[in-house]
Amino acid sequence: MNDDLSRLLASLDRSGLTRRTLLGGAGAAGISAALGVSLAPASLRAATPKRGGVLKMGLGGGETTDTLDPGLSDSPVPYSVLSQWGDTIIDVSPTGELVPRIAESFSPNEDGTVWTFTIREGVRFHDGSEMTAADVVATFKRHSDENSKSGALGILQGIAGIEQNGRDVVVTLKSGSADLPYLLGDYHLVIQPNGGFDDPNAAIGTGPYKLVSAEAGVRYAFEKNQDDWDKERGFYDAVEILVINDGTARTSALQAGQVHMINRVDPKIARLMARAPGVNVTSVAGRGHYVFIMHVDKPPFDNRELRLALKWAINRQEMVDKILDGFGTVGNDIPINAAYPLFTPLPQREQDIEKAKAHYAASGHDGSPIELLVADTAFPGAVDAASLFQQSCEAAGIPLKVTRVPDDGYWSDVWNVKPFCASYWGGRPVQDQMYTTAYLSTADWNDTKFRNEAFDALIVEARAETDIARRTELYHELAKILHEEGGLICPMFNDFVDAHADAIAGWYDDPNGEMMTGRASWYTWMA
Repeated sequence: MNDDLSRLLASLDRSGLTRRTLLGGAGAAGISAALGVSLAPASLRAATPKRGGVLKMGLGGGETTDTLDPGLSDSPVPYSVLSQWGDTIIDVSPTGELVPRIAESFSPNEDGTVWTFTIREGVRFHDGSEMTAADVVATFKRHSDENSKSGALGILQGIAGIEQNGRDVVVTLKSGSADLPYLLGDYHLVIQPNGGFDDPNAAIGTGPYKLVSAEAGVRYAFEKNQDDWDKERGFYDAVEILVINDGTARTSALQAGQVHMINRVDPKIARLMARAPGVNVTSVAGRGHYVFIMHVDKPPFDNRELRLALKWAINRQEMVDKILDGFGTVGNDIPINAAYPLFTPLPQREQDIEKAKAHYAASGHDGSPIELLVADTAFPGAVDAASLFQQSCEAAGIPLKVTRVPDDGYWSDVWNVKPFCASYWGGRPVQDQMYTTAYLSTADWNDTKFRNEAFDALIVEARAETDIARRTELYHELAKILHEEGGLICPMFNDFVDAHADAIAGWYDDPNGEMMTGRASWYTWMA
């Protein structure tokens, strides 16, 4: 065992585990329940929340085709619904610390190929049955089955075996990984009775609220889980999620007092909205990014020259200025930014119309319209962003055609189905999880259909590498390959811009995702 790995694992029992210490080889490789289970910052945990009331959330990003299967959660509303009733075994705090949830402790073997997670006792599902290690094993096995179509499939494909040993869940990897706890905290992996094999849509979990009714694309209602194992969350008597896809309607609902909080505030009105009485607008930078995605296995996007033409044509700074109104940063056609550990930047791809023209000519494209599908639900300002993209392409002689499609059905019928569309990613805590979820050849959510054997091999190598300098180099190589060969056009990284009424107390910023990474109903309360 090399010295870096020895130092990484030898400190197992000495301190808490943060993203920096885990990946830097200088901190603990394990964490225990003694460190606490709350995700909320310590300053808020010191406050005294008030219990009671009904929280109403107005959320964009839902449709009538949404299901309750955690594996198929692919947009903001299903994600928020999932957060009400479900728990994962591990979570990531706003400051990047791993927080034990259903697993009360965890630790690896010497080479990081075997991880043991000790499952918390005394936790019950909403139907009254006891949650056990067997349910955790079954959950992981269901999501690692290709037939599940789970969004977590890619991150589980490095697992060679999952076994139960009493209260312990033992995960054996094909190669060592320091990132496994982050991967198993993926939001799709909420623990269900028998892993959800019996009924993945039952919405029976261990979370702070029980599902009472669900009308996909319209409304979801929850009641307080009185037997919640975690007494430091869930202060409302009930929660309602109202699906309001129109941004103007969401804003009006908040200002009229019809809802208490909303997601996806349009950046172009955020500053004005913040001056409205009784309204608080919050913005936090993170790993979220707004994108245009091309299927590299379908014409005309199977032509690298055409893909490069589109990448050189787009004006990233213009989109940050006009679409995000400064609530974000310029992207560079990779899904990773400085918010990630071990990030090293590539040379920034600026708009270059002459290069775009040259690549388009080299592509031999026949001049027929190149159709880009877009809807408001793709991301705030997506339709306007597509229009700007079209204007840039026109200047380069590229016949981009923007087709606006309905919001309803976008995530089931367009995203990951059609060859060119707008989309968004909320990001992931570590690079391995982002690349494995969306760019590994075998990942079900590989929404650019990017398949590259060398790229896949580098992911596996980086995952097992304990020398930090070498691991950083490997991630840089991954970025370069995707930058030049991939089907991702990433013009911008977005801030998460939400808003809530003065009636809400306890709000805190979380760079891991919008609406306090889905935990707004966990840790806020009526003022």
